[in-house]
Amino acid sequence: MKKYKPTSPGQRGMTRVTYRGVLSGAKKEKSLTHGFTRAFGRNNMGRITGPRKGGGHKRLFREVDFLYDKENIPAKITSIEYDPNRSAFIGLAVYADGEKRYVIVPKSMKVGDKFMVGPTAPIEIGNRLPLNKIPVGTFVYNIELKPKGGAKVGRSAGIFAQVVANDEGQSSIKMPSTEVRKVSDKCYASIGEVSNSEHKLENWGKAGKSRWKGIRPKVRGTAMNPVDHPYGGGEGRQGRGTKRPKTRHGKITGGRKSRTPKKYSNVFIVSRRRTGKNRKAQ
Repeated sequence: MKKYKPTSPGQRGMTRVTYRGVLSGAKKEKSLTHGFTRAFGRNNMGRITGPRKGGGHKRLFREVDFLYDKENIPAKITSIEYDPNRSAFIGLAVYADGEKRYVIVPKSMKVGDKFMVGPTAPIEIGNRLPLNKIPVGTFVYNIELKPKGGAKVGRSAGIFAQVVANDEGQSSIKMPSTEVRKVSDKCYASIGEVSNSEHKLENWGKAGKSRWKGIRPKVRGTAMNPVDHPYGGGEGRQGRGTKRPKTRHGKITGGRKSRTPKKYSNVFIVSRRRTGKNRKAQ
């Protein structure tokens, strides 16, 4: 991590990820970038559905390949770049047939390294295989939930899941949240851990950087009027005033499970994720 001298209030305690020696400094591939409209927290009626969203610095979208449909063709990483739309680093992969694609790079992968997708690929960092070909105990990322459905799980910086069992056409995966879930052993996953593991240690230092990221300020419920929030109203500073914590719409949050009771994926979950005081216990 890079620490700054307190030459201004915003830099006091500010830390950033050290990019020097990690990123290659190459220019972005123009054929894989384009402009896009960012999500601003509104639905098709114009009503706010995701609060605290809006503004932010203008970005270009990088087309990152999560499908990995080029099997048995070796690819070489020619550059490692920063992507403003995600926490992990991305790399420009040039396949042997000349096609270029952006992919999420794993930890320890450098410019010049190669990877391959396919059931016959060796068990090496960055290679992508079906779960039934990956040994138990291996760390994986970019995991599919349905065969040929593209990577859906394990894509954030520093994240990894672990293969804990392969049996009867199903693979048990221990997720980063400690949840153990079954998926088809025909689903593909990449071997290794996602890059930029220091991302969670970053200290932005000032409120202005939140605005650059597109995060707007949050108003406390106790500072609102009774018509706007269950915690609102009262003279001066008041407590919550309700027996249980609630959202502004009256939904109870503390001590009540919010997962849909009849969700389709309940049958695939072997053990729930740890919550509360037991969350950090492994």
